[in-house]
Amino acid sequence: MSASSPTAVIAATGLFTPEQSISNAELVAAYNAWAELENARNADEIAAGTREALTPSSVEFIEKASGIKSRFVLDKTGVLDPERMVPHLPERPNEDLSILAEMAVKAARDAIAAWGKPVSEIGAVLCAASNMQRPYPAMAIEVQQALGIEGFAFDMNVACSSATFGIKTAADFIASGSVKAVLMVNPEVCSAHLNFKDRDSHFIFGDVATAVIIESAEQAGPGGWDILGTRLKTTFSNNIRNNFGFLNNAAPEGIGKPDKMFVQQGRKVFKDVVPMVSEMIVSHANDLGLEPTELKRLWLHQANINMNEMIGRKVLGRDPAPSENVIILDEYANTSSAGSVIAFHLHQEGMVPGEVGLICSFGAGYSAGTVFVRKRG
Repeated sequence: MSASSPTAVIAATGLFTPEQSISNAELVAAYNAWAELENARNADEIAAGTREALTPSSVEFIEKASGIKSRFVLDKTGVLDPERMVPHLPERPNEDLSILAEMAVKAARDAIAAWGKPVSEIGAVLCAASNMQRPYPAMAIEVQQALGIEGFAFDMNVACSSATFGIKTAADFIASGSVKAVLMVNPEVCSAHLNFKDRDSHFIFGDVATAVIIESAEQAGPGGWDILGTRLKTTFSNNIRNNFGFLNNAAPEGIGKPDKMFVQQGRKVFKDVVPMVSEMIVSHANDLGLEPTELKRLWLHQANINMNEMIGRKVLGRDPAPSENVIILDEYANTSSAGSVIAFHLHQEGMVPGEVGLICSFGAGYSAGTVFVRKRG
């Protein structure tokens, strides 16, 4: 796919945001209450020096470390209960729409309404997210059925990079002539695989769902965004990991341990990912005949404000203005695969036809994806 003759277009996007939000102050109060209870339960060991006392969290610590101020969640009551520290999301009968599918359908309907075309023109559905609530049947097929879409559907998981990998996959399907339009959804219930009892990460994630419709440039109407080029990269690392899976049942002694949720070595991730992603962006731009310094907007993965600011400086060669390097993590926190799409969905204002921006995601794997887009007239 070349910058001069794009074959695929981002025609529309959609967003579903849960009604409930948790502020840093609320989250800190819950964590500190739990930590006090744990320290009291283990007072003898702490006094004997065989166990370290848990350190309180603080609003200042969270905002300095991440830039996050709040996050949306499906259920805040369970998260903020010091005796629970896990969202309460009851199982549903198989006949009911599942939780992730319901979120995805809401985001998809938002995108379809913006697109203004019938779903009969969509030939494929991709569910690209960091965690699926079951192995099979695929979440994407459930979404496909709920929306009345023909064709085919499947799930894909590349952690926080899932959306850009999904856009690339959709664009390639279109370029091959397999389909004329693809719906990609990114439902994320990150609160269900976050350890709210871990001071270093209890504030990181939020819940949300996004949707993107990618369409053949031949049939696309006015507006939207030409996809000038896509690029993917992976390199193995244990620095972001989640060991939850079906084999846990074969080793019950490990069930419930912290490694069955999100675990990361944050400083190592920062050190590894910032140069990897910055170099990837610059190299891809150069290969497309674009000057990185002329990018009008960066819609980056929303994991950490310090990481995004450094990537922005490395790519643009200067401190980006807030309007150039979009930040939504202050309100949404890290929403894994959905973050860069939220930024793109909410902050396209001021862009004029012909201007170029970048959708970029990165995360566990390590994995990274770049999607250069040009505003259409």
